[in-house]
Amino acid sequence: MLGRGRLRLQGLDLGSCQSDRAILQALDAAGVVYAIEAKGIVVHRSTPRAFSFDATSCPDLFPPLVALAAYAKGESLILGANRLLHKESNRAQTLMQEFAKMGVTILQEGDRLVVQGTGVVQGAAVSACGDHRIAMALAVAALAAVGSTEISGAEAIKKSYPAFFADLSVLGASVSLPHFN
Repeated sequence: MLGRGRLRLQGLDLGSCQSDRAILQALDAAGVVYAIEAKGIVVHRSTPRAFSFDATSCPDLFPPLVALAAYAKGESLILGANRLLHKESNRAQTLMQEFAKMGVTILQEGDRLVVQGTGVVQGAAVSACGDHRIAMALAVAALAAVGSTEISGAEAIKKSYPAFFADLSVLGASVSLPHFN
């Protein structure tokens, strides 16, 4: 449900042992306003601030954290980048390459990514590089981008979340999937 600057995420198991639940700590670090409810969380529209987060134990969070950091003004540090080398793509390299097309500067300094957030993301032609999490992070970054974004290889989302783009559309995003079957 999206409305009045709020997004309700239902069905989340906040007691889960999955490391991805660490997203709440990252949201706290970025100053994102949210409330925990019995059946999930409600995220309120807010402007994220630059943050530092150790994602070593949850490397799958790197792509959405980069999307978040792109909209935070200042330098965000995400630690654990060495864990990204052998995923569906070299995620560190792919994030740097594809977000650069959207006007976001990302540097790798040893085991961390440094995201130079400006609060503004430019729409662009980008590639998922065969990686479902990259495809979703690019799509999330595109939601508030200036101009439209075309993601080649977006069908990679079928690996983990086949309804991702349909769900974005239900939430009010303008999604066109001309080459997506």
